[in-house]
Amino acid sequence: MRRLFAIVLLLAAFGVFAEAPRVLILKATAYTSSPRETDQTPFITATGARTRLGILAVSRDLLQSELPYGSLVRLYDLGRWRDGKDAGTFDPLFKGLLFVVEDTMNKRKRQQIDIWMPDRALALKFGVRRVKLVVVRRGRGP
Repeated sequence: MRRLFAIVLLLAAFGVFAEAPRVLILKATAYTSSPRETDQTPFITATGARTRLGILAVSRDLLQSELPYGSLVRLYDLGRWRDGKDAGTFDPLFKGLLFVVEDTMNKRKRQQIDIWMPDRALALKFGVRRVKLVVVRRGRGP
């Protein structure tokens, strides 16, 4: 019995037992590299990365807890924020795409993400939505 306990302890110490992925349900908006939506460097994120599809900005409360820079996540569209209608509309855009946290939202935002979009029309169509966010990797670690 002691030997079994020692083996289990060793496996746990080396991270052999996988944790369930962290799942968050969040408010999501979209942004573009328009100077009216960003600071004076609209194509550069807070970490210095170039904007592209797959870049995610997060509210500062999430950045300091659940989603530090470099975190990799998957997104699933749960529909419009207020009523949940049109769920899945943006899943084809999200499918197979790993989003990376590289940007920060205005300090007044809480429990929210902002998804970079290539053009304003698409960002406006996205509007304010509810998303399921699944953390694939927290931070830049292994």
